[in-house]
Amino acid sequence: MKIIFTLLFVASILLEGCKGQPKPAPKEIFTKEFNWRIIIPEGFEVISSEQWMKMQNRGADAIKKTYGAEVENRTTTIFAFKNDQFNYFEANHQLFDTATDGNFLESVGEVNKLLFGTFEAQIPGAKLDSASSKETIDGKVFHVFRTTITIPKKIVMESLMYSRLFGNKEFTVAIFTVDKEKQKILLNALKNSKFGSN
Repeated sequence: MKIIFTLLFVASILLEGCKGQPKPAPKEIFTKEFNWRIIIPEGFEVISSEQWMKMQNRGADAIKKTYGAEVENRTTTIFAFKNDQFNYFEANHQLFDTATDGNFLESVGEVNKLLFGTFEAQIPGAKLDSASSKETIDGKVFHVFRTTITIPKKIVMESLMYSRLFGNKEFTVAIFTVDKEKQKILLNALKNSKFGSN
């Protein structure tokens, strides 16, 4: 059985923080494929491709341990940034064919369940809460899945995943933070980003 999962890094950073030499974030990123322009906040550093691959592999292992299934990672990373050990900002895309992948809304629901189930299995003793909603960013409607993970007397982590289809491509932006102020900064960057006509 194969699991198509767009957010391997969220599971991975719970197991081990990102290390390595940071690189300064570019001020602005433009993705021609989605005609998307976003300004990366100051203080967020590029995660190297080598470290990113290691993080994705750890995430895949966490999902495999939880569900006993191989993970099929078909994503293309647009960017991956971090600030400190547990504040991350990532965007990716992958092909989505309704003929083989099924209904998009059902797929989003399944991914949300997988994510929540992985957190639940891999962080015993944590209190988990989640909510699904929709938000509009520059005229584009996104499906949003929020997960709050509370580890008693230690830390509160929050994961936000924004997903939508652009034609036959699933576009996902993920924010994972332990710092409410950093989360606010990243949400402002995302909500102020611009999509041209596609």
